[in-house]
Amino acid sequence: MKEQAEAPGSDHVVHVARQPIYDRNGVVVADELLFRARATATGADRSDSYATARVLVAAFTEFGLRELSGDRDCFINLTRDFLTGALPLPFDGSQAVLEILETTTVDDEVIAGVTALVEQGYTIALDDFTLGGGHEPLLPLATYVKIDLLHASEPEVRAAVAECRRHGHLRLVAERLETPESLRLAFAIGFELFQGDILGRPHVNSTVALAPARLTRLRMLQALTADDADIDEIAGLVGQDAALTLRLLRATNSAAVGLNRTVSSVRDTVVVLGLNRIRQWVTLMLVTDLTESDPEQLSDVLVRARFCQFLAASAGVPADVAYIGGLLSALADLFDEPADRMLHDLPLDDLLVEALTTGTGPLGDVLAAARAYMTPSSEMPPTGAPPAQPTVDTAEIALAYLSAVRATNATLAELTAEV
Repeated sequence: MKEQAEAPGSDHVVHVARQPIYDRNGVVVADELLFRARATATGADRSDSYATARVLVAAFTEFGLRELSGDRDCFINLTRDFLTGALPLPFDGSQAVLEILETTTVDDEVIAGVTALVEQGYTIALDDFTLGGGHEPLLPLATYVKIDLLHASEPEVRAAVAECRRHGHLRLVAERLETPESLRLAFAIGFELFQGDILGRPHVNSTVALAPARLTRLRMLQALTADDADIDEIAGLVGQDAALTLRLLRATNSAAVGLNRTVSSVRDTVVVLGLNRIRQWVTLMLVTDLTESDPEQLSDVLVRARFCQFLAASAGVPADVAYIGGLLSALADLFDEPADRMLHDLPLDDLLVEALTTGTGPLGDVLAAARAYMTPSSEMPPTGAPPAQPTVDTAEIALAYLSAVRATNATLAELTAEV
């Protein structure tokens, strides 16, 4: 996990705050994940669907749950849209705890939605529970109940705890613990779990993210919703969007997917996730998009990927493997990220990993040739690997580059024409 300064006006840095939750022995057993617009923000926006969507996208695709919290559960605040199914949850309930905010109005639609989520295997937590607050109908469905010890009086806390103890399956979390006195009270009352600044303040994690192309996603949604959805067409559309490809690779390796195989191409990723899961991720990412990628940077990344794809045959490398290798190599250079950092937690096969991290093998030669041709020597970013001696013919490199430029320009022109 990398913490870095945020450039003024930067749209490529994603921030997620996580605050630990402790058991009675002082062991961190879970984390609450919160959206932050800036690395220096002191508060977290927990009130709208945009913030929730950003946390979900960041947690599952830009960071990965394992990188944020290891094997611990992650509490994620959900708004009504997610509880009722108006917005999708493109993951299963294996590691995420769905936290229902105290501002959510509990009606028949919410109860039905939460019941369905529990039946699907999701774990539910009630946030800021108070006796008489209207969330009592959800107690039989919840696993965790969080009670605020900062703003509630001791009688109010004890009344809420007494109501929860009528449901023997509930685990109680004392939250907003900011003083030694409130921590002692929480222990005395018998809370099982504890969260608050006196134990551990929220820690902001930041990473770079390339904003995906919104128009490509709209085309992809159209293709995904067709009765005769073509998996090769979907893979082609995914491959046009560098950031979406990277995010879906990370989603493929998320603990929520349960992947037990590696992938080596965009098509493999689409097959593993399935068209329905791809549709859910594309829908969720459309909600979160605020800006487009820089057109020149996007073009450079796509040209590099196509360049490697066209060089693949002469090196005896599968074209789709070379494409994704070129795409990941270009992204690593774009963000000045070491290859091993960019590849962390991606379910790539050994051919790709070796080529991207050490520069060796036939694919390594292809990546080195494309990189050297497109990047002036004075601007070549470090890779951590020894310089490779490309074995691809010089004339063939020039022809492949021109073909890559033409193909990329045609793709971008087609997208622009559809606006």
